[in-house]
Amino acid sequence: MNSQLLTISQSAKMLGVSIQTLRRWDDSGRLSSVSRKAAGHRYYSKSNIENHIKENLGGLSLFKMARSWATNDVGIEPMSDFYCPDISIFQARLTRLENELGNVKRLSKIFPLLSAITGEIGNNSFDHNLGNWPDVRGIFFAYNLDKGNIVLADRGQGILATLKKVKLELSNHQDALRAAFTEMISGRAPEYRGNGLKFVREVVTANEIRLFFQTGDAHLKIQKGDSKINTQKSAVNFHGCLAAISF
Repeated sequence: MNSQLLTISQSAKMLGVSIQTLRRWDDSGRLSSVSRKAAGHRYYSKSNIENHIKENLGGLSLFKMARSWATNDVGIEPMSDFYCPDISIFQARLTRLENELGNVKRLSKIFPLLSAITGEIGNNSFDHNLGNWPDVRGIFFAYNLDKGNIVLADRGQGILATLKKVKLELSNHQDALRAAFTEMISGRAPEYRGNGLKFVREVVTANEIRLFFQTGDAHLKIQKGDSKINTQKSAVNFHGCLAAISF
């Protein structure tokens, strides 16, 4: 298939909507397919999908788009505005995020912390998957400051696979997720931040910030004042990580 054409399933994943919704949009002319093949299969132009996302960003859920991309059975690169294929591009966009956060008056006291925890989560993805990306390398990274959210996702190995290299007794995603946010696992000399995700937890619980984090079939939610980490089983299991920061 032409790499610039997407199936209806792939298109729905990029948009973070259901296939049924996309069919309704097509039939109503809101977002039309470019060709229909036998048995009613619809195909969409990748550039049309990306343009629709840009034009309707305020009405689309970044979290749903990131989750759909991370959980898709087939790995495809996200639209370029949300895709950081390497750490240098991520760092450049992180700097831009911090500058934009600094211009939001209500965030004057916490914008450096928001940038710091975003950096920790994104850097973890690159550090722990270097040379071992299962399919699409790099991360999905997007934000909407008007809605107060930042989302990151990767299709990497996930926390369980990476922590088992140094903590062999880990056997499930919930235990691995809990360990990542509470235990000092790194072989490095102790430092203030410890492992990155423990620093993230410290920042979130001390400020008006909320975090959702999923890896494999386990997820957790943390907010200001939480003293315990409660991991839960997720209905969807995928390799990689998904994070949503709200403020």
